[in-house]
Amino acid sequence: MPLLEHHATPEALARAVAARLREEVAARAAARPVFTLALSGGRLAARLFEEAVAAERAGRTSALTAPTVHLFFADERCVPPEHPESNFALARAHLFAPLGVPAERIHRLRGEADPAAAAAQAEQELRALTATPPEALPRLDLVLLGMGEDGHVASLFPDAPAAVTESRAVYVPVEGPKPPPRRLTLTCAALAAARALWVVVSGPGKAATLAAAWQPDSPLPVARVLRAAAEVRVFTDLPPAAAEAVPRVREAAGRGA
Repeated sequence: MPLLEHHATPEALARAVAARLREEVAARAAARPVFTLALSGGRLAARLFEEAVAAERAGRTSALTAPTVHLFFADERCVPPEHPESNFALARAHLFAPLGVPAERIHRLRGEADPAAAAAQAEQELRALTATPPEALPRLDLVLLGMGEDGHVASLFPDAPAAVTESRAVYVPVEGPKPPPRRLTLTCAALAAARALWVVVSGPGKAATLAAAWQPDSPLPVARVLRAAAEVRVFTDLPPAAAEAVPRVREAAGRGA
């Protein structure tokens, strides 16, 4: 059952998620030789990353910059790493560079390479780091996702072909409806295997989608993720009524404001 936290404004939402992210990584990474965190892009990402930098700098000990923490991506556009549409470029500017995260702990998706080869390389890196045998799926420790107005998460869009939705790979190339269309994404199976998923829902036009996301027969990608994952938290700045269909375990209205 997902936890749902509502916050009054996008600013409060970003601040709260960043603070919670630092706490969560610090607590979980201390118990693991390697901690894997997958990041996403989206309209709130830059603000969230900036708040994460502030939280890290204010902390007494390192969390996101701890030597056991390795940073991956939930998806990427098939563009060079310096391109303005690159999720890596966004994270580098607003998170990695300000914190001085060493390059060896950043595992970007190579959007400039052949998509199939880039997906295979990313999977190999994750498997090697987590010592996952070939017959099993690697388990990311925490995946940070956004949600689009159409219910997509990462670059898993509605009406994707079975080759994408049923894939047992970790990453796959996809053709999406939003520009730039060529992308790389974690699969549904890889997201379901993660130890924890956080879905951040912010912005107008998403209320009906969020309300529909927990319907048991919903085909939306976000609904599949909510149903399949072992541990989910949903963070939103939408009005509380917009999320009434999601079982509420915790309400944090206005916290972090």
